[in-house]
Amino acid sequence: MMKPNAGFVGLGEMGKWMAINVLKAGYPLMVYDINPVPVKELVSLGALEARALALMAREVDYILLSLPGTEIVQKVLFDKEGIMEDARPGLVVVDLSTTHPLKTRDIEKTLGEEGVTFIDAPVSGMEARAKEGTLTIMAGGEETTFRQIEPLLSAVANKIVYMGGSGNGQLTKLANQILFNISAAAMAEILPLAVKMGLDPEKVCEVVKTGTGNSYALEFFSPHILNNHFKIGYTLKNAYKDMVSVFEMSASEKIPLPVTNGAMVTYQMALAEGLGDEGKGAMIKVWEKALGVKVRKRNRKG
Repeated sequence: MMKPNAGFVGLGEMGKWMAINVLKAGYPLMVYDINPVPVKELVSLGALEARALALMAREVDYILLSLPGTEIVQKVLFDKEGIMEDARPGLVVVDLSTTHPLKTRDIEKTLGEEGVTFIDAPVSGMEARAKEGTLTIMAGGEETTFRQIEPLLSAVANKIVYMGGSGNGQLTKLANQILFNISAAAMAEILPLAVKMGLDPEKVCEVVKTGTGNSYALEFFSPHILNNHFKIGYTLKNAYKDMVSVFEMSASEKIPLPVTNGAMVTYQMALAEGLGDEGKGAMIKVWEKALGVKVRKRNRKG
């Protein structure tokens, strides 16, 4: 049985691998990106290149988006020659990006008025898991449509959870990201303290990884910090939108977030220090500078 035609917009470090896995799963695939390099790679593997977004909207049943943020998603959908310029009723748009939950609900409503179904399905996992097809997806939107596209989503993820109505996938992803950010900020604060008090940072990390203070942030970032490698993971300036989103909701819903507020201080100090192009592990440089220490491997003899 022939699988439905799919389109994929956004072939960045995550999107490219997800698109490849959709292709491997046997879906006829049309791809679009402003960067011609990954487009050529996908074409060499059997995909078709979409010369325009509106053309893609006419040719496929499902369109997957993997884009940097809410504003880019809105441009791709609504700008002149965007997807909605020539989208037909029955088209399903699946947003794998991390976007603003409340704006997601606005998009879903607008598309629904044109007969197009919008599913928010943000992913969790780094590039390696995108390559392996083992990402986690948390989805929101119309359940009937979600069940319809679940086989397609299984091409890129091995954990797929339906979270309920529109925007709920993004809300779940936001909760995940904020917990990750808090963990990274806590690590950035405490490891320099440990070094300042005379502890060996490598041994501290070794112990904490096997103890109750462990976290994914420490497991992922500490080896890179110890080796002075900070160009890893999603950049601080791009991830900052998650912090902004949660504080917008905090203000509108009058929900206090004292611990998150503490993490925000470190986050903003790191951005003020010009670390926006580095990963979240670079937040540690804020407190290294304040305490006059470095959390790096120490040279040992023997």
